[in-house]
Amino acid sequence: MPNPSSWLPEKATATAAGGHVRTEDGGLSTALASPLAPHCTGLTPEQLLAAAFASCLHHAAVEAAAEITNEAHTVEVTAEATLGRDDDGRYRADVHAEISSAGLTRDQLADLVACADRLWPFSSSDASRHRLTVTPADNGRR
Repeated sequence: MPNPSSWLPEKATATAAGGHVRTEDGGLSTALASPLAPHCTGLTPEQLLAAAFASCLHHAAVEAAAEITNEAHTVEVTAEATLGRDDDGRYRADVHAEISSAGLTRDQLADLVACADRLWPFSSSDASRHRLTVTPADNGRR
């Protein structure tokens, strides 16, 4: 893990409750699909994972593209996420992402993809670069 002083100052908070998910700043607020009420409409976990991975990788790809070309504004990332269940009932995720950018040669695009994949915290080659910690919330806090 990097030194805590190297972390970027931005922090994001999101809350999922009552069939909705929202970010603290109100930038995202949407209904969620419910496993308890299949008739409810809203985003599924797969859709949210795909959107989160596309967003993270897009951020890294734009940064990487700025080193390769002046066409960073044309970077597009498409992510596809699927969930499966292991024999013990735990979920597993499979995410595939593709990066494109207008006007790049094949070699430039390959460099862009490799650089972006190294930048973001969920690299395709190194599962040890990320960690998820789940702890109980303090019920008195709100």
